[in-house]
Amino acid sequence: MNFLANGFDLAQQWLFETVVQPLMFTFGLANLLEDGYDATGWLLVGLLQLLVMLAIIAPLQRWRPAEPVTDRAAIRVDVLYTLIHRLGLFRLALFFAFTPMWDALWSGLRMHGISTFHLDEVWPGVSDVAWVSLLIYLVVFDALEYWIHRGQHHFEWWWKLHSLHHSQRQMTMWSDNRNHLLDDVIHDVIVVTVAQLIGVAPGQFVAIVAITQLSENFHHANVRVWFGRVGERLWVSPRFHRLHHAIGIGHESHPPEPQGGGADGSPAGSPPSRSRKPVLGGHNFGVLLPWWDMLFRTANFELRYDPTGVRDQVEPGPSGRVRDYGRGFWSQQWRGLLRLCGRA
Repeated sequence: MNFLANGFDLAQQWLFETVVQPLMFTFGLANLLEDGYDATGWLLVGLLQLLVMLAIIAPLQRWRPAEPVTDRAAIRVDVLYTLIHRLGLFRLALFFAFTPMWDALWSGLRMHGISTFHLDEVWPGVSDVAWVSLLIYLVVFDALEYWIHRGQHHFEWWWKLHSLHHSQRQMTMWSDNRNHLLDDVIHDVIVVTVAQLIGVAPGQFVAIVAITQLSENFHHANVRVWFGRVGERLWVSPRFHRLHHAIGIGHESHPPEPQGGGADGSPAGSPPSRSRKPVLGGHNFGVLLPWWDMLFRTANFELRYDPTGVRDQVEPGPSGRVRDYGRGFWSQQWRGLLRLCGRA
């Protein structure tokens, strides 16, 4: 752990002094050098993630794809989403928009004698072992991500934003960051607030985000891979998460079926037909660990690789038309706002 941390620190310092610091002086941002150094860490993490994606996950997609690539234009838009997030552009916007608010909030709490605590200090000696502390926070944040994800599928207003993520019919390793920006803001505000409340060290927080994002890139990948009966229950696999994106399975729940079959006469466990109206819900919400899905009975371990997307993209709604989620970045963002306002 120390070796990796020292190597990362050296690379961060080199990148900051060589590239970021000169640019900040050029644009008159010398008063933000400390924040610029922190931002350089996130930039370095993003560059390393892109390197792993291109060197390891991309060859896996070519080796054993779950489906043929037929719409490269849709994938290119997902690449843009990934670059915006992994190169720090979205985080930079969050910094200028929300950092003053967060600083004022935590400063006000401390002035009133309300302080946060460090979760890993609840157990004596744990905080002294870096990797154990990291694992504790990793599990805690994964549980948080599970419930955020359940919320995105449970609340209709939130689903109107989150459905953009599910509208990708050509899911690949680039699809993880395909989100409405407002959805990302809500998600990050929740995560950062919890991180402050439970006292995650900045370095550990960066590591948790990096591990989570890279794993998400892999289980969004267009690969026909699963981890076996035991492995599937230890870590989220591409098969497990692909089922979450499957049309009519991953983002819908349905009334209980009669014993021995569906309400429409279909076999038990088969995808529902139109006669049984779906409601928001679904399966396989876990981000890293399938444990939460198993615990709260939302897991589906069927070994299958279904088409991805949202039902209203392929089946006409009450208007007699299928829903348009947009083809380009800006059209997808705009249509998400229209859905939120009930106009699309």
